[in-house]
Amino acid sequence: MGNVIAAAIAFVGTHFLLSHPLRAPIVGRIGERGFLGLYSLVAFATLIWLALAYRAAPPAPLLWPVGDASWAVASAVMLVASVLLMGSLIRNPALPEAKTDTVPEARGVFAITRHPMMWAFALWGAAHILIYPDPSNIVVALAIILLALAGAALQDRKKEALQPDFWRGWEARTSYWPFAAIAAGRARLGGFGMHALAGGLVVWLIATWAHIPLSGWRAGIWYWLG
Repeated sequence: MGNVIAAAIAFVGTHFLLSHPLRAPIVGRIGERGFLGLYSLVAFATLIWLALAYRAAPPAPLLWPVGDASWAVASAVMLVASVLLMGSLIRNPALPEAKTDTVPEARGVFAITRHPMMWAFALWGAAHILIYPDPSNIVVALAIILLALAGAALQDRKKEALQPDFWRGWEARTSYWPFAAIAAGRARLGGFGMHALAGGLVVWLIATWAHIPLSGWRAGIWYWLG
């Protein structure tokens, strides 16, 4: 368990340190491409450490009982997460290659939150805590949740500095918290593309089915079809 905690701290901590306070001095020394290579290497190494530590952790009693209701909630949450993830891949101003000067209307997943990819990972973590409350699994899932949600908030600060006019305009039309912009009347629910709805459904079906050969568990709709 201690190794899992140490690996999780290293995984999350190095992400935050390299992407924020250490980025500028490292780029100044080795350049942007060198930094990206170093960042990728550290991220991969700490992820492998976390995965190996998790696999090596001895099984422990689950912290609460898990029944059909928990599986139903987790399955629905994972479907929403899949739609958010796939919807975030198209016309996302936060992506590095995004090139736009005009603040777009918040539609689809961006009407829900301006950080749909980050919330997809956070929902993934929450769903997996709900249906597998093993201490080691909770540590890993909480690390993912922290990295996603704190990373989203830090991304806002970074974008405000790099694109002050555009990003503040985008923030005015969207929200960090899901559905907050809709509740405030700044955005309207709708406009989901097929890449989000159909793509999210396909990803959800494949990912939940993959639990069968990978872990021996039936997840999602396969939990009831088995």
